[in-house]
Amino acid sequence: MKFTKTGLDGAFVIEIEPRLDERGFFARAWCRREFEEAGIRSSFVQANLAASNRKGTLRGLHYQMPPHAEAKLLRCIRGAVFDVMVDLRRASPTFRQWAGVELTADNHKMVYIPEGFAHGYLSLEDDTEVLYYVSAFYAPDAEGGCRWDDPALGIQWPRLSSYILSEKDRQWPPLETP
Repeated sequence: MKFTKTGLDGAFVIEIEPRLDERGFFARAWCRREFEEAGIRSSFVQANLAASNRKGTLRGLHYQMPPHAEAKLLRCIRGAVFDVMVDLRRASPTFRQWAGVELTADNHKMVYIPEGFAHGYLSLEDDTEVLYYVSAFYAPDAEGGCRWDDPALGIQWPRLSSYILSEKDRQWPPLETP
């Protein structure tokens, strides 16, 4: 696997290294040894699958507060998404910075999002599915979020004619100003 730093402390884009033949390809999608060599030490406890029926579905920005903070390993298995991560760790040199990457079923890229980050994504095609592994069990009382369009973050989402958000995601507050 190829690990590329995103510019955010501890976050990576991960690309598989397929072995091709006349049947198609084979590649590792996760290897604890390779992740540890890249400095990633996460034990995943749960896998989640999210389907978005329509292009323009925006999910996020979500996070889990300590002690239930979770790291995520995420890939798009059908369709395409613009994936966004925001560093919310106050002691981090990349605090309040964001990174975005296009994940598609065809490019097979993954993102690793460390604990302490907010996360969200926008479906770029109808019938898109995302599979992600998390390092902590979901704790409803520890759920948090921030606005996808918070001017303090300045996230440059792909321009679409409309966005589909849940009522909960519409209600997240902006980040407090420092």
